Amino acid sequence: MHKKLYIQTYGCQMNDHDSERMAGLLAPDGYAITNRMDEADLILMNTCSIREKAEQKAFSELGRIQQLHRRRPDLIVGVAGCMARQEGAALLTRHPWIRLVFGSKQIDQLPRLLRESASSGRPMIAVDDPLGTAPSLPARRKPGVRAWVSIMEGCENRCSFCVVPHSRGRERSRWSSEIVEEVTALARQGYREVTLLGQNVNSYGRTSPEGIDFAELLRRLDGIEGLERLRFTTSHPAAVTDRMIHAMAELPAVCEHLHLPLQSGSDRVLARMNREYTREDYRRRIETLQAAVPGLTLTTDIIVGFPGETELDFEQTLEAVAAFRFTGLFAFKYSRRPHTPALELDGHLDEAVKTARLQRLLAVQQKLVAARQGALVGTEQAILFEGPSQSHPGWLFGRTRANDQLHVEAPLSLIGQQARVAVTRLRAHRLEGVLSAV
Repeated sequence: MHKKLYIQTYGCQMNDHDSERMAGLLAPDGYAITNRMDEADLILMNTCSIREKAEQKAFSELGRIQQLHRRRPDLIVGVAGCMARQEGAALLTRHPWIRLVFGSKQIDQLPRLLRESASSGRPMIAVDDPLGTAPSLPARRKPGVRAWVSIMEGCENRCSFCVVPHSRGRERSRWSSEIVEEVTALARQGYREVTLLGQNVNSYGRTSPEGIDFAELLRRLDGIEGLERLRFTTSHPAAVTDRMIHAMAELPAVCEHLHLPLQSGSDRVLARMNREYTREDYRRRIETLQAAVPGLTLTTDIIVGFPGETELDFEQTLEAVAAFRFTGLFAFKYSRRPHTPALELDGHLDEAVKTARLQRLLAVQQKLVAARQGALVGTEQAILFEGPSQSHPGWLFGRTRANDQLHVEAPLSLIGQQARVAVTRLRAHRLEGVLSAV
């Protein structure tokens, strides 16, 4: 008889993929995924701690699960991911009914932790920081066109606002041969696009004894039969090397899109953030990238309201966003995080100031996105169709290599295929087109 597994995931693509790997590890033990929490035998909460709001959502959800557990004392509940690593045994002090607490680096231990908890009747905690290369784990992915592949975990940077070095530990890269093998298998299964994942993905190999850097890994993946597009996220500006730029320019599978967090346009704030580059350094890197990779689109992350950020600092961020012409950005208010140096900085801003600045930044973003989308109308683009459009029944949606999403009236048989599409109009922030050739 199958046991039912429910996974609640918070946070980034890394967490989404970690949940796929948890499901893959538990499949041999008879666990099948359910979308209903109330019928699960095992509930896993895969948490995020990058911002305070994500933690608040997770703790609120734990309150709901506790009510379910009271009605079903045999229900097994585990808390995984960044918040589990950060809180550790304190989670059991607050919620003694939880059976498993494990970090993202202990996912490979999940089946063993379950067995030991069942046999001993005690909760299991695993939040250490293991050494060596990152393990290769099975993943239970949904059928589709796109897949995520984790190539490394952890981070060696010490950005003063970021809890990742504490919540995910030191950098560990996977063996390149295992990554190539996984991507090859995915292409054989029909996945046409793969996104490589890492907290600092372009520093891949920096701590590995293998001697393979990120650019060389891209070269080993390019040309895998059936793989049409290769993306990666998230990159750090200080780790954008000439070798990486040359690989992006030369390799046919690598898409002309890069997510490159700027965080602030003020050198003073960047220094307080310990980002290890200046605005001018960033500008030079993207100019080199754009010269080498025609048509490259850039997206970014921005934090507003960092401790000590003045109105002038924020104006410099607005100027930088406009000057670099990002096609999209993820903007966040600074959030106090435990175990981060920024907590000790002076000049923490009022919430109202942070909120007002965020709204001003989002207004600039909307103009940039509208300009980008408007510029695509009248052009012809190569689209990889991913599936049915959720907003327009009978249509499909897909993406350009530059990561622009389009909705097209097209047959279901084109899912997983590339086609040429004429972009005809922009309606309600959605690009639409018609097939020109398959």
